[in-house]
Amino acid sequence: MGKPSTPFSQAELIPQEETLEIQKTKGKLYIGLPKETSYQEKRVCLTPDAVAAITAHGHRVLIESNAGIDANFSDKDYSEAGAKITKDTAKVFSCPIILKVEPPSFEELNLMNPQTILISALQLKTQCKDYFQKLAEKRITALAFEFIKDEDGSYPAVRALSEIAGTASILIASELLANPLGSGLMFGNISGVPPVEVVIIGAGTVGEFAGRSAIGLGANVKVFDNSLTKLRNIQTNLGRPLYTSTLQPKNLTKALKRADVVIGAVRGNDRSPIIVTEDMVQSMKKGSVIIDVSIDMGGCFETSEVTSHDEPTQIKHNVIHYGVPNIPSKYSRTSSISISNIFTPSLLHIAESGGLENTLRFDRGLRNGLYFYHGILTNKSVADWFNLSYRDINLLIF
Repeated sequence: MGKPSTPFSQAELIPQEETLEIQKTKGKLYIGLPKETSYQEKRVCLTPDAVAAITAHGHRVLIESNAGIDANFSDKDYSEAGAKITKDTAKVFSCPIILKVEPPSFEELNLMNPQTILISALQLKTQCKDYFQKLAEKRITALAFEFIKDEDGSYPAVRALSEIAGTASILIASELLANPLGSGLMFGNISGVPPVEVVIIGAGTVGEFAGRSAIGLGANVKVFDNSLTKLRNIQTNLGRPLYTSTLQPKNLTKALKRADVVIGAVRGNDRSPIIVTEDMVQSMKKGSVIIDVSIDMGGCFETSEVTSHDEPTQIKHNVIHYGVPNIPSKYSRTSSISISNIFTPSLLHIAESGGLENTLRFDRGLRNGLYFYHGILTNKSVADWFNLSYRDINLLIF
């Protein structure tokens, strides 16, 4: 008996699984951008170009008047980019999404509505327990941008600001070396003049960009770090052999005696370890310069103290000490563009994914930045630091 005649092939008769395309509902964002009120904070989270990109996708941005003025962005720049400008601070803080550089103060937290989404820095070391209790009370969902991870596992915001701090440390040192304060030396490979001696302690991102700038200006650079991997990476990234050493007191003391500029860029878990003792500083040349980039975590020089942008230096043992904790704020426009470049794609990604809830489910990097979810603490290090209870975010959103 022959096969039954059919217009379909055998393959076409086998049941096929059906895939239905589910249309994602895109979320519309309403973002509030308040003016920074923290001491000497001159940065802003979004540039006018970023606002133009966000409003072009149909989202709304409400900006407090003069929020970008310290970074040389006028209200006119923002309004032409599609933002609404207001002088009413409370109105800005009533937006569903708040973007800030510094964490909000208690007065600002009081202005926020329950269930607001807050994206800002966390600055764990400067916080107190009451701050987190207030977030819980208001059922806030909060993201710390310094904890947000990239696809490759790095922290883009920390890296961007470290690049600025590293480059800036050399620019600041070159100003301080000049008369009347310093020894009158100039960075720059001048024929017949021995180059400026720069010692960099810490071979992370800050150390790498300080090294790049110092080499670019013709200085002689020595890098110290206890991680051989970091020392190897800095040579690879700078594309040249450098003097590198582990933190052996004998080698470090010898280098410090000859140094014109010393950059401290060592991070610790809780505070920076003190690498350079007072005796070592006393052995340094008169008019030499110390830039302690890790001062925000306690500093890695025994003699360094916190200073401000208004009075940035102190002289101890005839050595100029620079201890301003917020170096990127000195270059507010560059820092603002850098931060804005990180925020803008994240915000558009959140909107494309149908809101923050959906994005957190699938984006592990963004989830890493979450420390409060509808008033529930989800970050273990915050919980340990302040002795608070926390819940695992993966158990809350799935």
